[in-house]
Amino acid sequence: MQRPLKITSRDFDLTEAIETEIRGKCAALETFYARLSGCEVTVHAPAIKHHRKGGPFSVGIRLTLPGKELVVDHQAAEDLSLAVREAFDAARRQLEDYAREQRGSVKSHEPASLARVSRLEPALDHGFLETADGREIYFHCHSVLDRAFDKLEVGDEVRFVEEQGEQGPQASSVILTKPVKH
Repeated sequence: MQRPLKITSRDFDLTEAIETEIRGKCAALETFYARLSGCEVTVHAPAIKHHRKGGPFSVGIRLTLPGKELVVDHQAAEDLSLAVREAFDAARRQLEDYAREQRGSVKSHEPASLARVSRLEPALDHGFLETADGREIYFHCHSVLDRAFDKLEVGDEVRFVEEQGEQGPQASSVILTKPVKH
C-alpha cells in the first residue's frame, strides 16, 4: 500500500486487539488486489444515551485504488469484532468484483433477441418462436416471464434469450414486448 493504514475511532478508544484485527484484515485485502493504494477505517461507537449494552457499532472502510474508490459502511449488532469482520468481508467482495472487472472476467449477458410467437401448444406446455432470420426456436411455458404463457397469442412479438438445448436451440427466457392485458 502506498499510504499507511488510517484507523479512526469516534466516541471511544479502540483496544489493541481490535486495532490488530483491523490491521490484519487490511493486509489481507492486498492479496485480493495488489494495487490497493490506501485504506481508511472509521469505527463509531453507539450513542451511549440510547444503548446500555454497547452496540450496534458502525464500521466504515474507504479503499483507494488507481482511479477508483470503494466505500463500505456497515453496522452490526452489539459485537465490535463482528462489525469489523462483516465490514471487511463486504470490502473484500467489492475488491474481488472490481479485480474481476479489471481482468475482463465479468460475465456479459447476451442481448435479448426479437421474435414472433409462431405456434402455441398449451396442452403440451410449450410453443415456438420465429426469428427475423426464419429460424424456429422452442420455448417451454416456464421460460415465459411473469407467468404470461396463457396470455400469449400467435403473432405476439417477444424478446428472448437463446441457448442450446438437448434437441437444438431453445429460449431460456421469453417476455412480451407489449404490456399484457388482464
